[in-house]
Amino acid sequence: MSTSLLSIEKLHVSFNVYGKRVQAVRGNNLSINKGELHSLVGESGSGKTVTSTAVLGLLPVPPAEIEEGKIHFAGRDLLTLSPAEMRQVRGKEIGMVFQEPSRYLNPAFKIGEQIREMLLLHQGMTRQDADDKVVQTLEHVGLKDSARVASSYPHELSGGMKQRAMIGMAICCEPSLLIADEPTTALDVTIQRQILSLILQIRNENSMGILFVSHDLSVVEDISDRVSVIYAGKIVESAPREQFFSGPLHPYSKLLLLSIPDRRRRGTRLKAITGRVPNAEDLPAGCAFHPRCPLAKEICSASDPQLKNYKPDHKAACHFAGESWMD
Repeated sequence: MSTSLLSIEKLHVSFNVYGKRVQAVRGNNLSINKGELHSLVGESGSGKTVTSTAVLGLLPVPPAEIEEGKIHFAGRDLLTLSPAEMRQVRGKEIGMVFQEPSRYLNPAFKIGEQIREMLLLHQGMTRQDADDKVVQTLEHVGLKDSARVASSYPHELSGGMKQRAMIGMAICCEPSLLIADEPTTALDVTIQRQILSLILQIRNENSMGILFVSHDLSVVEDISDRVSVIYAGKIVESAPREQFFSGPLHPYSKLLLLSIPDRRRRGTRLKAITGRVPNAEDLPAGCAFHPRCPLAKEICSASDPQLKNYKPDHKAACHFAGESWMD
């Protein structure tokens, strides 16, 4: 029996930009099991955040439009829910941690008030019980002086403290799924590791499924159960962590790994990926990666390969999956 908690099927998302239809997500499939940490990785502009915000129903409509697809969560297709029903899912059943907490914590309200509002709305607690839960939650996410933090405004906290407070807000109702969108990007290395350890601790305690959105493969290798790579709005590879890092099949994935420092390749020069992610308004024909791909042949500009299994539980979308261009 499947243990899938979240299942995204053939998701297509477009934006209306000055009257032109722009494809931001192109037919993606992605699933997360209970207790699984599934990382979605790719360069900026690849469609990671659009995918994650589509799950929560936070895309601005218009100009965004979900043209096709299903997002199954806990037995329901989220795309069929009313706005009121989605408000009950957000926060209560699916938590969200954003990249820059300063943009999402309300500067006019104290941290404790913002977490208490979630508890009153979704848990039906009394004000006193909610206030007690706020203190417990802040302590749980590693904020020792929880009473002071609860009575502080966001601008009175450091970046790491704000991120911990946002994680507290995301998990206070004990959701079964957490979406973490680049949650450590703006933090220094020491705080980054603390936040990652906290996310893993929460996952282990609650068997929470996590969609972890990132461009940092060194972080992804440390924490993931499964990795999916997205390029120009399309998932081009998906595999368990060990298989992905030991033997990526797609040339884009290989180049991503070769572009980051790795002690196992000490003394070798890092590889750069030529060019840049194409603008969604002007995607090339065929495989969107072919203008940058060292394996590209005529078929690559004529036919867009579909994601399929090349090894057990290891999928790639490439006409020449697994082939090498290097000596």
